[in-house]
Amino acid sequence: MTDPRTTVVVITHNRREELLRTLGKLAALPERPPVVVTDNGSTDGTAEAVARLHPEVTLLTPGRNLGAVGRNLAVRQVVRTPYIAFCDDDSWWEPGSLSYAADLLDRHEQLAAVTARILVEPDGREDPIVAELRDSPVEGPDWLPGPALGSFLAAATVLRTDAFRAAGGFSERLWLGGEEELLATDLASQGWWLAYVAEMTVHHAPSVARDPTLRRVHGLRNTLWFCWLRRPLVPALRRTLELARTVPRDRASLRAFGLALGGLPWVLRERRVVPPAVEARLRALAEAQRTSTARRYVG
Repeated sequence: MTDPRTTVVVITHNRREELLRTLGKLAALPERPPVVVTDNGSTDGTAEAVARLHPEVTLLTPGRNLGAVGRNLAVRQVVRTPYIAFCDDDSWWEPGSLSYAADLLDRHEQLAAVTARILVEPDGREDPIVAELRDSPVEGPDWLPGPALGSFLAAATVLRTDAFRAAGGFSERLWLGGEEELLATDLASQGWWLAYVAEMTVHHAPSVARDPTLRRVHGLRNTLWFCWLRRPLVPALRRTLELARTVPRDRASLRAFGLALGGLPWVLRERRVVPPAVEARLRALAEAQRTSTARRYVG
C-alpha cells in the first residue's frame, strides 16, 4: 500500500536513540513515505547514525539549533508530494493514517490540515489534549471531516505543502514552543480550515531529554507575542492580564514576560490583526484555554 502523496518531516536535537526508533517505525509504514530529517545541531552522533542506518532518509544538518524553523528547511526539500506530515523524534504515525489524511485532503479543497488522535506510550492512553481537540468549540462548515480547530499540534498533523509555504511556515522569531498557533491563525486568515480526525493516530513516547522549564518560558513568551501580533487590542490585553494572574509567580514566568516585553518593538512593527471571522474562532477558544488541564504554563 505505498502512497506517494505525503512526505514526513522530522526535527531532532540530541535524541539519537529516540530518533532511530522513530525512523524505524516510519520505514515500516505501508505507505513508505519519503522522510526528511533536520538535525538541529546535535552533538550526540545523531547525524552520523542516521546516515549509516537510514541512508534512504534525506538528512539536513544546518549546524545549529533552528527549533521549529528546522521544519521549514525540511519542507524546502519537498518537491513531489502535495502533503507533509510532521513528526517529532519521539513520536510516529500509525499504519494507514497518512493515506487516510491524504484522502481527506484530496477530497476537501479548503482543508489545510488534519490533526490525529495522540496515544501516549508505553500504555497507549489518550493524551489529555485529545479531549480538547474532540470537544473543540470552534464552529466549522458541515463538510469538515471532524471538529474544526483553531490551532494544531505539529507532531500529529498532516498539512498541504503549498498552504504551509504560502502562510510562511513557522516563525523564526518564535523558534519553538506553541509555534503552531501563529501559523494556524495565518492559515485561517487565508481562508483555510483545520480539523481533528479521530480515525488517524499518532503514537508519542515522551522523551526524558527535555528542559520543561525552558519549554514553559518559550511557550508563555510565544503566547504573549501571538496575542499582540494577531489579536485586536482588547482581547490581547485581556489574555495578557489573565496570564499574568494565573501563571506561577516564579523566575521562569518573570523571564517569559521579560522576553515578551523585549520583543515588543518588532511585534508592533509586524502586528497584523486577523479578520473578524478568525477572531471569532479565537474567542470561541478562550474558555477552553482558561480551563485546560493539558496546556498549563508549569514545569
